[in-house]
Amino acid sequence: MFRSGIEDRGPGMLDAGAHDLSVLDLLVSAVLLLDEQGTIVHANAAAEDIFGLSRRHLLGLDACNLFEEAEDLRQSLREALDEAFAHKTLPLQLARPGGGEPLDLSAAVVVQHGQPWPVLLELRETHYRTRIERAEERLEHADANRELLRNLAHEVKNPLGGLRGAAQLLQAELGDPRLTEYTQVIIAEADRLHALVDRLLAPHRTPRRLGPVNIHEVCERVAALVMAECGAGLKLIRDYDISAPELTADREQLIQALLNVVRNAAQALAERRRQGQAEITLRTRVARQVTLARQRHPLILVLQVIDNGPGIPEAIRERVFLPLVSGRDGGTGLGLSVVQTIVQQHGGEIDVESRPGCTEFRLMLPLTSPA
Repeated sequence: MFRSGIEDRGPGMLDAGAHDLSVLDLLVSAVLLLDEQGTIVHANAAAEDIFGLSRRHLLGLDACNLFEEAEDLRQSLREALDEAFAHKTLPLQLARPGGGEPLDLSAAVVVQHGQPWPVLLELRETHYRTRIERAEERLEHADANRELLRNLAHEVKNPLGGLRGAAQLLQAELGDPRLTEYTQVIIAEADRLHALVDRLLAPHRTPRRLGPVNIHEVCERVAALVMAECGAGLKLIRDYDISAPELTADREQLIQALLNVVRNAAQALAERRRQGQAEITLRTRVARQVTLARQRHPLILVLQVIDNGPGIPEAIRERVFLPLVSGRDGGTGLGLSVVQTIVQQHGGEIDVESRPGCTEFRLMLPLTSPA
């Protein structure tokens, strides 16, 4: 039985004047303050994000009812009120709307001595640290790739120019048309390699034209292009957060980045499109207090591209953003490398989770200056 702590106060009735809790909104982890019944009396901004509910709707809810199989949490709250421990960590699962896979969380139950709320519950996504480490690794790879490509341009393009020039001179000296076919092959292949190097270097060379961008206009432009190309048998679902503010970005580069991701998804769905069962979802959300590219941002935009295709082959899943890595026959392996470059140039990150039946790309872009 929970003990009585706060007298004459209903759920969610904290004295805001005596306790300034706005500082909790600066935390990246979700924080719930609970009364002696395990009822939520305060939730920070990160908690709104993780539960997908406003603070007004969270107040007064039984915290245990928010999670799947929460008996361990309920028992831990009883022990906390009996002061059996000061701090305890346990795993929890949060049910996702729409029947998706539950979200794995790490929960810290902290006893609050001398406070009008006896228990603080701090929640963090289990994969958060993994995402940060993976982002750091990709950033290092991207830096190495840029240096590699600069060297590649120098080492490949100069000899190619000489090779092409020599083939043109030789072609002018040859009188037999049958022999000039060989020089034409040399010239054509030299041009092809020159163009490939240019495509590898293009994202690093193109200057950005920054301005206010409505991300939903970008999404609609890409949706129109993809549906015109391969709309037969494809259902494109829009799940927009219309309250998302504009971001400062290069509109054309964002269109190119998103188009590459959505077009890849549509191509991976070729078989499902023939069956009329292909789906791509464009989803926008706003998240608070997120670290991107080694900078912490009070507000970011999360743009998700989700498809119900076969998934990325496991053999290339960890290398999918590297240049010249492709899981599709005839693919150049440049599309996602270009996307990563554009996103990183905007101070953001891109991540992917994939399994058979569901692949999700997340483009995360800052909406505000770093904190």
